[in-house]
Amino acid sequence: MQIEKQHIIHWLELCATAFDENQDFLTDLDRDIGDADHGWNMNRGFKKVIEKLPTVEKQNISTILKNTGMTLLSSVGGASGPLYGTLFILTSTAIGNREQLSFEELVRSLRCGVDGVISRGKAEQGDKTMCDVWLPVLNSIMPQLDSGVSVERLFDEMVEIAEKSAVATIEMQAKKGRASYLGERSIGFQDPGATSSLILIKALRQAVTGS
Repeated sequence: MQIEKQHIIHWLELCATAFDENQDFLTDLDRDIGDADHGWNMNRGFKKVIEKLPTVEKQNISTILKNTGMTLLSSVGGASGPLYGTLFILTSTAIGNREQLSFEELVRSLRCGVDGVISRGKAEQGDKTMCDVWLPVLNSIMPQLDSGVSVERLFDEMVEIAEKSAVATIEMQAKKGRASYLGERSIGFQDPGATSSLILIKALRQAVTGS
């Protein structure tokens, strides 16, 4: 299965819809351990992405994703803007000038983006951040890239792991960001950044596979 530019554009459109639908849910999660603005920020950021999409939709995949990252950097407040901006910008850099991507190329490019997030945010797995979704997903999928498992099944596994990983943050103590100020009181709440990453991964599966 080749991933075309239209899949990427559809992914961004689905993200915008999902963040609009889940704004209150993400904000409620962030109210428990943060500033109560994550849902609003992600919704606003992806609305801006869609507004600017017509100016780059005829460009290659890398340019579209770089524009997405730059837009999130400039329009999303708090730590989410720099971290999600970095994710998209470094993913775009890894993609380069390819006009279409294999699933393997997409996953490896996303790993470059996530490595950039880790470098920028200094987060490790278990710190109760978005990395607690991305790292388990990629660490599980990457060894299977040459296994002959279908792309559809691998996407299903990505979503399954992302769902479990987002829920697993409930039992973690936050070690980064505003939530870390709460210490042990941050235990018992699902991390909003991990949850928005789950939303991104679910939208990606839907955009590429239609499921």
